Amino acid sequence: MGRPPTRPKKFRDGFYIDVRRKGERSGIKIYRDTKEKMMMAYDEFHKFKDVVILGELRNGKWVDEPIYSNPNMKR
Repeated sequence: MGRPPTRPKKFRDGFYIDVRRKGERSGIKIYRDTKEKMMMAYDEFHKFKDVVILGELRNGKWVDEPIYSNPNMKR
């Protein structure tokens, strides 16, 4: 058993959505390399889960503001 990592995880450049169970505060980030594939994943998950479109990540910085599927959701 080693020590837990202290550095935050580095994400790849691409498009991300955050999928959560309804009412939960944290979820799973899902990566897709194109916007079309990200929207297909959104269409698949938004029927049963709360989905936040995090947007595009380029060079370690977010290009867009997050888009919440449910306006009552918070980070």
